[in-house]
This record gives sequence, C-alpha cells and structure tokens, in this order.
Amino acid sequence: MSEERRQFIKGSAAMAAGASVGAGAWAAGSDAPEKKEVRIGFIPLTDCASVVMASVMKFDEKYGIKIIPTKEASWAGVRDKLVNGELDMAHVLYGLVYGVHLGVGGPKKDMAVLMNLNHNGQAITLSKKLADKGAVDVASLAKAMAAEKREYTFAQTFPTGTHAMWLYYWLASGGINPMKDAKVITVPPPQMVANMRVGNMDGYCVGEPWNHRAIIDGIGVTAATTQDVWKDHPEKVLGTTGDFVKKYPNTARAVVMAVLEAGRWIDASLSNKMKMAEIIAEKSYVNTSVDAINQRILGRYQNGMGKTWDDPNHMKFFNDGLVNYPYLSDGMWFLTQHKRWGLLKDHPDYLAVAKAVNQTELYKQAAAQVKASVPKSDMRSSKFIDGVVWDGKDPAKYADSFKVRATSPA
Repeated sequence: MSEERRQFIKGSAAMAAGASVGAGAWAAGSDAPEKKEVRIGFIPLTDCASVVMASVMKFDEKYGIKIIPTKEASWAGVRDKLVNGELDMAHVLYGLVYGVHLGVGGPKKDMAVLMNLNHNGQAITLSKKLADKGAVDVASLAKAMAAEKREYTFAQTFPTGTHAMWLYYWLASGGINPMKDAKVITVPPPQMVANMRVGNMDGYCVGEPWNHRAIIDGIGVTAATTQDVWKDHPEKVLGTTGDFVKKYPNTARAVVMAVLEAGRWIDASLSNKMKMAEIIAEKSYVNTSVDAINQRILGRYQNGMGKTWDDPNHMKFFNDGLVNYPYLSDGMWFLTQHKRWGLLKDHPDYLAVAKAVNQTELYKQAAAQVKASVPKSDMRSSKFIDGVVWDGKDPAKYADSFKVRATSPA
C-alpha cells in the first residue's frame, strides 16, 4: 500500500468522525447557497465531465443549486469571463488560475482553486510525418531535430497552463529547450487536430479526446501521456475569483459537493463511464464521436503505430477522493515551472500564494458532507519522468535546479 493511500485511509477515518457537521454550521448561521444559479464555463474536453454530469444527473439540485454549463471557445476567453464576472466558475487549467492571480500573461485578479477535477489523461501528439521519420518519443524527436535543422513548431493551449508545462517538461527531459530549440504557439484544444492536419505544427500537448482523435484521423501519434511525465498529476480545477468565494461561500461549497458526487459517480463503474462518454460527446459539449472518448477514459490506449496497452493511470475524476484535494504543493509546482520558463521574473512567495489560492478549508468542509477522504497533509511527493522528486519543501531551489530552462529575462 502506498504512503499516499495510507494517508488517505487515515484521513478518511478522521473525516468520518467529523462528518456529522450539519446545517447551521456555516457562514451567517445557515448553509443555504446564497446564489442558486451558477454559470460554469467549460472547454470541449473529456475532463469537463464531472461539471457536466453534476448538471445532467442533477447532483446540483441535491445541494440547492442549479449548475449551468456554458461552452467556451478558448482558455483566454474563459480567463476573461471569469475576471469580468460573466462566468461564476470554470473548468479551467490549474496554471491559468495562478497566472491570473499573479498577473502573468493577462489581467491580475485574486483567484481561487476550489478543487481538483481530474488526474492524468492528457497526451503529447507528434505529427504522422515526424513519426514516419522515426520521431516517436522524446529521445528520437531530439535526434530527428538535430539531424534535420529547421524550425520546429509545437502547440500548447495557454501560456501558463498545464499543457504548456507538460510539453515543456517532456521536451526538456530529452534535452530539447522549448524556448530556444523550437517555436511554441498557443492553439485552443478543439482546433489542434485541424491545425496539425494542415501542417501548422509538428506536435502538441492537449487534453483528450484531441490526441486520440488525431490517431483516428491518421494525422498524429501519441508520443507520451502526461501520466508518463507525472503520475497522478493534477489537471483541470474548479476555478473562480477570490471575490466569489468571499461573497458566496455556501454556493462555492455546494458546487464542490455536487461535482464531488459527479466524479464519484463517473469513477464508480464501467457503465457510468460509458454513459458519461455518450453524453459529453454530444454537440452541446465536446462535439465528437463517442469512440474518440470512451477508450482512453477506460485506460485503453493505442499510440497510432501499432502499440496498444492498458494504462492503470488513466484519467480519473474521484478515485476514492485521491483526485480532488487541492494540495498546496501542486499549486506551488506550477509556479516553479512559471519561474523556470521565464514567465515569472522573480521567485514569488510560493507557499503564501498557494495558501491564498487553494481553498483547502472550504474543500474539507465539502468533503466531510459527502464523506470523501482527505489527506492529512497539504503537501505530497511526486517523482517525474526525469527522476526528479518534487515535495514542495524548497520551491525556489527546485525551480533553479533545472539545467534546461529559459534564460533569465532582462
């Protein structure tokens, strides 16, 4: 049994003891949601599923709210609508929330991470043309780039987001500096496949189903999964502004409870996963074929080059509560990478920022109500693809320790 699992079982027992906290314990003497309708933005990706299913399966009604999922075109659009209040919350990139909080790559506004929505389940796709020349993983990509000198273009979905960080970390693990050895562009997730089809990029990192879709369409191969880079990595979060949490704490808590229930429902059975795939494939959500979604959420992978495998570390939405806790160390990791790649000029106060953004107390209250396990520590330890361990203990030293990094901005 892993140490993380042990901690969760201990935490679960502690939470069970505290789960009798009833109505009346919250702000202003009542736990009734202050705002009944909650507009939650999402991008067409498999990992929007727990937000969508909380609405479709009416888990929201159980907690006195109505979730209105609103489909958005790009992460920049999600950011702007969160900041100006058009959206109450969003299924959003972890690093985007931190970027806005610090004013990196856009407006500065106090932000909040309410919970993690999923672990794992993104991938790095290389073009079929590159794969045919032998570039099928990071080592052979580095070799191909050295052999044929030209401008190589890779796409991510948002400059401070998760996909940018997975892509950069993966490239750097093979000695490729994404800031010097390649051109990096930003492309919204649903547009990745079309852009690769017309030759606009050599590779990209994105969420599903847009990696599997490239294989179905015969234009790309899966060179790596993001769980290869960091097993059980945090991915999308339920994000909102700091103001929203202050003004509507009960509403925020109710949404977390509804989404936790939806994640638990998705992970509970094969048939639930298949039903989820059918629903989110619809035009109003992801707008793709069910077969582009349903294989990888079950952990059934193929790489587009004849290899198939069952991945136990596929996308998960609950996993007995392991998925959803907003670890401070997870938030801090994104800041270390923002510093590594020159998005941050100076070291921030890593822990203070994470404590300001990640709503751990509110999450614990919600988890107690739905009897979801919580860990005993706000930090966790993870080993990456390059063998380096991250535990949150010395973020500045960690950020400065990488050989492959951006040169310090002037």
